[in-house]
Amino acid sequence: MNPFTKIASVIFGIIALLHLLRLIISAEIVVAGFLLPMWISIGGLIVTAILSFGLWKEANRK
Repeated sequence: MNPFTKIASVIFGIIALLHLLRLIISAEIVVAGFLLPMWISIGGLIVTAILSFGLWKEANRK
């Protein structure tokens, strides 16, 4: 059981929750004058949630 794997899993989980929060409250994010579309958060939520779940399973495998 590698503690760094659990830490990475928690970090990915937090990022997934932040993407979900952006989707719920419809927050607009502007980077260098460009408005980021909401579909980026949908993709980010899916990818980071899968990574978080997979790493958590890997960390708890015996």
